Amino acid sequence: METKEYLKYIVEEIHTTIVATVDDEGLPVTAAIDMMDYDNDSLYFLTAKGKGFYDRLTKRQFLALTAMKGEDTMSSIAVSIRGKVRDLGHDKIPELFKKNPYMHQIYPTEESMKALTVFQIYEGTGEWFDLSKKPIERASFNFGKVEIKREGYFVTDNCIGCGSCLSVCPQSCIITTGIPYVIEQEHCLHCGNCLNTCPAGAVVRR
Repeated sequence: METKEYLKYIVEEIHTTIVATVDDEGLPVTAAIDMMDYDNDSLYFLTAKGKGFYDRLTKRQFLALTAMKGEDTMSSIAVSIRGKVRDLGHDKIPELFKKNPYMHQIYPTEESMKALTVFQIYEGTGEWFDLSKKPIERASFNFGKVEIKREGYFVTDNCIGCGSCLSVCPQSCIITTGIPYVIEQEHCLHCGNCLNTCPAGAVVRR
């Protein structure tokens, strides 16, 4: 999927996310926050300027979030994002209220809406993790000016083709058609079994 589709899924299919920020002591604080709109490379949400959440956002200008949908663990899809945020002010409030009409029940008057401001997540990286698929499905995406860093486990040229990693891979996502073997990144759980088992030290973590 393209980045916009991941962002759309967060807003339209999940909506309420768990957002983590950092307080003045460097400790994480979480809050349930609705993602109210998206575009090609941004997410938008709002908060009241009197909240501690607002203070943490303006001081750090960074957050992490996870959104999850599913009836149970094995039917769930999770989307996580780490990114930079900026305060856009009040101008986008009417648009967000139109797209999220339930907000009128929380802030029913124009006067009460003055407490609100809109934040934009404008740059970041994300991960899609689908446990409903077999094998599991994983994908990374980015938006803004940040680049995706290749993370996970990779087999190097030190591979001797012994097959020790095959029996310990819970998703059977190691391709053995050539040497070195290849780990299918889109199905890897990042459990680390292959790294710990390889007698040749051919598996590296990045």
